[in-house]
Amino acid sequence: MSILMVVVVCFIILLLGYLTYGKFLANKVFQLDDSRKTPAVEMEDGVDYVPADAKYLAGQHFSAIAAAGPIVGPIVAGTLFGWVPALIWILLGSIFVGGVHDMGSLVASIRHKAKSITEVVRENVSQRAFILFMLFIWITLVYIIVAFTDITARSFVGSITLDDGTKLPGGAIATSSIIYIILPIIMGLLLKFGRMNLWLATAIFLPLVGVAIWIGPYIPLSLDTMLGMTPNDASKIWAALILVYCLVCAVLPMWLLLQPRGHLGGYFLYATLAAAAIGILFGGYEVKFPAFVKGFDNMDVFFFPMLPILFITVACGACSGFHSLVSSGTTCKQLKKESDARPIGYGMMLLEGLVAVIALATVMILLPSDPLAKKAPNFIYASGIGNFLGLIGIPAALGISFGLMAFTTFVYDTLDICTRLGRYIIEELTGLKGIVGKTLGSLLTTVVPLIFVLTTVLDAKGNPIPAWRVFWNTFGASNQLLAALALIGVTVWLINSRRDSKVWLVSFFPACFMFLMSNWGLALAIRDAWILNKPGIHVAVPYASLILIGLSVLLAVETIYAINKSKKEKPKLTANPS
Repeated sequence: MSILMVVVVCFIILLLGYLTYGKFLANKVFQLDDSRKTPAVEMEDGVDYVPADAKYLAGQHFSAIAAAGPIVGPIVAGTLFGWVPALIWILLGSIFVGGVHDMGSLVASIRHKAKSITEVVRENVSQRAFILFMLFIWITLVYIIVAFTDITARSFVGSITLDDGTKLPGGAIATSSIIYIILPIIMGLLLKFGRMNLWLATAIFLPLVGVAIWIGPYIPLSLDTMLGMTPNDASKIWAALILVYCLVCAVLPMWLLLQPRGHLGGYFLYATLAAAAIGILFGGYEVKFPAFVKGFDNMDVFFFPMLPILFITVACGACSGFHSLVSSGTTCKQLKKESDARPIGYGMMLLEGLVAVIALATVMILLPSDPLAKKAPNFIYASGIGNFLGLIGIPAALGISFGLMAFTTFVYDTLDICTRLGRYIIEELTGLKGIVGKTLGSLLTTVVPLIFVLTTVLDAKGNPIPAWRVFWNTFGASNQLLAALALIGVTVWLINSRRDSKVWLVSFFPACFMFLMSNWGLALAIRDAWILNKPGIHVAVPYASLILIGLSVLLAVETIYAINKSKKEKPKLTANPS
């Protein structure tokens, strides 16, 4: 079977999902109405509330949600269970779970004056639920930062051996990344004080990013070689430096780094999609990886631990609680008209599902015996992109460098947003504002991940396990559980505003499914650590899992109480009720 056939079929399925189920959600469930003014129009201030055309807002929203998650998760799940289970969940999850979650969070937010999903929970459930939800989000953000910081740091050490025997040092990616961070700062200063037009700045700095990728191999900043240490120890130094970067980003003005870097990073996303299109259309690649890693002869072994691990491993490729923070954080304040919620909230999630399919394709073209199949997901992804770019004559070293830089860029997007959101949550929960609140919130959100990434966990043979792999299931479970809780908030809002209808079931069933799978995964982590005493588990994992389960159960209890209470009261009006 050809990769082209697989991707084309997946594209058709996702398109049909958008045209049918997406239309049903827009017309029957959320009843989108362009005669109703959105907060962006009604509260326009030129700063936070700024109406944007759908074609521009869709790209911005997509670049914010499509970070490293839909790349790492599908690749890990594909190597663990085979490409068929991963592919099925990507498609079904995107259409019936992730898309509902993203669109529901966005619409609920605009119907509540562009308030965040946490505020929707506060208004429709309780103040206690709001505090529990905020704590849950902060813990989830910490694990996102841990996983993505470590996997990025490890791409800066060691080397990749290409097919012709040449080695591409990780230090080359480190050099390119440092230059890439400096360029947006210069761009931001020119835009702010030099009054440079955005199109001119883009025309100047985008080629300079290409120069940064090209120059990296010539001046590699390889700490493991320079300091004479193991790649594992060198990666910890890089992880600490990345977290210092996150700390600085959390307090810097957004115009100085985040906005220009995000603007340039968006082009990386589109360029990698173009590279993937080249490979899929003209590469002639065949599927080589097994459809199922385990056979059907023993059904218990086949289904477990695929249930529930598959559903928390794929993560953002099918559903992501992080998206609710984006939908109800910035996108809701720019939505020009309600009907745009369908292409932006639902459509961009399906497009992210396609990104996940492409990431999975970089595994599908490998033989199980290929040494690359055992490497970290970022290397598998970068090698696949490098092979695709090789079809148009780009050297393998440059193509793989581009793939790794693209991956790192996506991670920077995630880390920047997560650290800043973590800072906001600490400020909100403590009531501290100004420099004290900023400092405390930023320090807590970076120091806690630093403790985790600096701790070395060993496997049964005494070999160090990468921190991203140690914490990936915890991150995936907490992120998916965050999605379940956001869906619960959407469900309660639908119940309160649409009392004569059963439309709340479209978010209720996905919420229940994700709640079950996520808590099941967390319970397995507790079992493995405290009952089975398995090696390779960080001491914090079972404790964090227990806390997350406790928070989610308390939130569920608060929600049930709120629903029962609302049934006994007269129907109440919500902001802009449907």
